[in-house]
Amino acid sequence: MEHPNRILQFLGIPFTALQSIILGLLLVSFPMGIYIVFESNIGDDINFEYPLTYLAIFEGTEFYQAPLDVTLGDAFVVLWIFYATLFTIAILGPKHGFLKSLSPIISFGKFNTTTNYMIGITKWFSILILISAVINYVQEAFGIVTVPPLDDNYLIQFFYVSLAPLIEEFGFRLILIGIPLFALYSHKSSLRYFIKCLWNPNTLRIYDYKKAFLLIAFVGVFFGFAHIAFAESWTEGKFAQAAASGVILGWVYLRYGFVASLLIHWAMNYFVFSYANFISQLNFITIEDAFSYPLMSSLEILLLISGIISISILFVNRFYSKNESALKI
Repeated sequence: MEHPNRILQFLGIPFTALQSIILGLLLVSFPMGIYIVFESNIGDDINFEYPLTYLAIFEGTEFYQAPLDVTLGDAFVVLWIFYATLFTIAILGPKHGFLKSLSPIISFGKFNTTTNYMIGITKWFSILILISAVINYVQEAFGIVTVPPLDDNYLIQFFYVSLAPLIEEFGFRLILIGIPLFALYSHKSSLRYFIKCLWNPNTLRIYDYKKAFLLIAFVGVFFGFAHIAFAESWTEGKFAQAAASGVILGWVYLRYGFVASLLIHWAMNYFVFSYANFISQLNFITIEDAFSYPLMSSLEILLLISGIISISILFVNRFYSKNESALKI
């Protein structure tokens, strides 16, 4: 049987190449988002000066159509800066920079992806895309079609998909997973330690992962249900995809922390829609047609290949770690 280090070294070269390409594509999406909001005609009859309080998310509250001098563009810039800051943190840390953390993967086949947030982000983002594609393929074989909620204005839709990761990660990961994990495993009660554990639950001394996994699975299913339960939401086909995404994001949150889970969710929304909207504006086609454009197909293929390699690495590591444990008994 071939030694695992040779297999991992062999997989390490395409793995690092693909993760570097994905990082570059994620970086490019930042200026794309600025162009879409402030320079394109995506909003048709409205633009970035549209009053924030006129958005449907405020309907039924005292803020709806309130005379506040805050525009959609202002809110988007705040979001953009927030994500850009986290993105920079992910490239530089938490222990080593992105490029420095790739070196032992290429040289020795050592896949310690906890040394850098961005490696974990690009790896699990591609795995999430792969699993979502498989679920979608199986569902379509049974005639189950996944249809997103329709929005009359693409500019407002782009703002919503940019905002959603922050709201959903705060609610589903920080509140529904982070706080229960702290209650289950914490050995301290200070506010500083509480915030540190919410930021990265891996700080906790988790001695029994069964409870943590059950919690992540439960919240993941609830995350899937939330995507289809409300008016003007996704069709039922989204449940399985969203539930699987919720479980993966929950695991990433436990393993890497809030930065990683939020940026993977951001990539699923902002990154994907940045390219789709940019293609739509560049070629004067609808966003629905843009998702079928060759560039979007190329991005999907790239992520699928990366996902396959990433899962292969996980299986190789898991297989040989089990064998080593069996030999020690």
